[in-house]
Amino acid sequence: MNTIVLDAPDGPIEAIVARPTGDGPFPGVVVLHDALGPNADIRGTVEMLADYGYLVVAPNLFSRGHVRCIRAIVRALMFTGDGAPVRDILRARDHLVADPQCTGRTAVIGFCLGGGFALLTAPRGFDVSAPFYPGLYGDYRELLEGSCPVVASYAALDPSLIGAADRLDAVLTAQGVDHDIKTYPGVTHGFANVFPGDRLLRVVGMGHDEDATRDAWRRIFDFFDTHLASAPGNSPV
Repeated sequence: MNTIVLDAPDGPIEAIVARPTGDGPFPGVVVLHDALGPNADIRGTVEMLADYGYLVVAPNLFSRGHVRCIRAIVRALMFTGDGAPVRDILRARDHLVADPQCTGRTAVIGFCLGGGFALLTAPRGFDVSAPFYPGLYGDYRELLEGSCPVVASYAALDPSLIGAADRLDAVLTAQGVDHDIKTYPGVTHGFANVFPGDRLLRVVGMGHDEDATRDAWRRIFDFFDTHLASAPGNSPV
């Protein structure tokens, strides 16, 4: 695993990359971070996916400065559905597709705001989208027209996304998009991540939930095995 610089349309961005052992070819996965940026938790996800047999890139959507990038992210998720963050994500995907070890088939995984972008870019050339508790706003019908298959994971105790899972399910069903959407009982927003201070969060009934996380990744890998033609076999989680 190492860090590279991608020449994106709006200026250079940093990205974490990792590749499996062996000659491939391998499917590719773009991993999108949450509001905390590409921290140790995201690096762990990147490493796990590479160990499972995927070419992985995790672009730093804050590469041009946190304040400037947050403004662009909010505009994209809440108002425009487009902008520099979307172009950065598509540039990361193109980096994977151009790799001789890539099969050309790609998935996008994201957490929180990254999950929102995983949905937002689902109609833009990816083969699978796997958002965790995605914060996406606006008209789902318009934003998701032409979407790839989606496997999404929500938290029942998430006050920020009340009704979002049902809304997504209804739109994808109406559009005939293959999907697997599950809301996990008894867990909160961020259940699949490990944040600083996670031990304290668990004391008050929040934070990482191992059982829900394990099941969510099982569903994701099963979905990948179906929709990424050259996906590897059994999940290690």
